[in-house]
Amino acid sequence: MCSQDSQSHIPKIPAIATDTAAITDTVTLAAGCFWCVEAIYQRLEGVTSVISGYTGGTVKNPTYEEVCSGETGYAEACQIIYNPKIISFEALLEVFWSSHNPTTLNRQGADVGTQYRSAIFYHNAKQKMSAELYKKKLIDEKVFEDPVVTEIVPVTVFYPAEKYHQNYFNQNGDKPYCSMVIRPKVDKIEKIFKSKLKH
Repeated sequence: MCSQDSQSHIPKIPAIATDTAAITDTVTLAAGCFWCVEAIYQRLEGVTSVISGYTGGTVKNPTYEEVCSGETGYAEACQIIYNPKIISFEALLEVFWSSHNPTTLNRQGADVGTQYRSAIFYHNAKQKMSAELYKKKLIDEKVFEDPVVTEIVPVTVFYPAEKYHQNYFNQNGDKPYCSMVIRPKVDKIEKIFKSKLKH
C-alpha cells in the first residue's frame, strides 16, 4: 500500500515560532498507506502517539472496506501527536517529504486511488503557513522532476481505523508486505534521520 523510493535531498526550512507553553501538538498526514506513515513516525523522538485512520471524506464512521472503494473521499492518514519542544512541525514535514512520492496524484507505488493521496491536513494557521512555504520551496528549488501534488487542507473529522490497523508494522513485521514495502521505507528514514530517532 506504499510507494517505494521517491526522491533526492529535501531542504530544511526554519521553524515558525509556536506556543512554547504547549506540551503537545497534533498534525494529520497522508502519504499513501497509513501502515507506512505510522511505522515511520513512531520511531521519531518527540512523537508521543500515532493513530492510523481516515480523514477528508464525507461518510460518517467509514470502514476500511468503504475507504478502499475510493468513493468516500477519505484518505488513509495518521494523526500524529508530538512534543514541539523536542521535534518541530517543520522536521515532521521534512520526514513527510522524504518518505513518499508527493508527485504522483492519488497513488503511491502499486496503491492507486484517492484514499492514497498525498496530503497535509493542518490543525492551525501556523501549520498551514509552514506547509505552504515548504511546498513552495520544494517547487522553487526543483527538488522533484514532476509537480508536487500534495494537498494542504484543513483537517476535518478524523476517524481512527479498526484496531487491527493500529501498530501494524510493529506487530506484523514478518508479513510479506511489511518486509518488502514498509521495511525499506523505515530503513531509509532511519538512515537519513538517525539523529531524530528514539533511543
